[in-house]
Amino acid sequence: MRIIRRHRPAHRFLRDISLHTPFVRMVLLQIVSWLLFAAALNLCEGGMEGSPLATYGDALYWAVAAFSTAGIADMPLTGPAKFIGGVWIVFGSMLFFGTIVATVTAYFTRPMQRPHRRIIDTIEYNLEQVGDLSIEELDLLRDTVDALIEHVERIKQARAAG
Repeated sequence: MRIIRRHRPAHRFLRDISLHTPFVRMVLLQIVSWLLFAAALNLCEGGMEGSPLATYGDALYWAVAAFSTAGIADMPLTGPAKFIGGVWIVFGSMLFFGTIVATVTAYFTRPMQRPHRRIIDTIEYNLEQVGDLSIEELDLLRDTVDALIEHVERIKQARAAG
């Protein structure tokens, strides 16, 4: 039971990343693009003598190394393969680094987009800390909760009447 509680924040973080950011869609787009660009490179270079991209596996490896700025020494030989490779390097790099930036940005701006979730998270956190509160703090908490309940009831009545 303790292990589950200890990993709950990590699980929540991964769930938030997958549900509320473009990370999964962007990674899928990256993978599909990688496979397609590697196939195009292989079509241009496959079977060519002396080509470093003679097989589809070579083209897949080259495509990963090229967009990840690994400093690839091998270069496609044909003009169309060089063009496709150049487009892949630019597109793949933008997609890769764009995924990171978009995910981080979406994750950290999400609470601002949904302030009620932050309120609920704060309440949940504070409920876990109730045992550490003094009597005065518990009284203040009770008064605050009572005021919140009254406020919620007024909102419900106003919506029902309107």
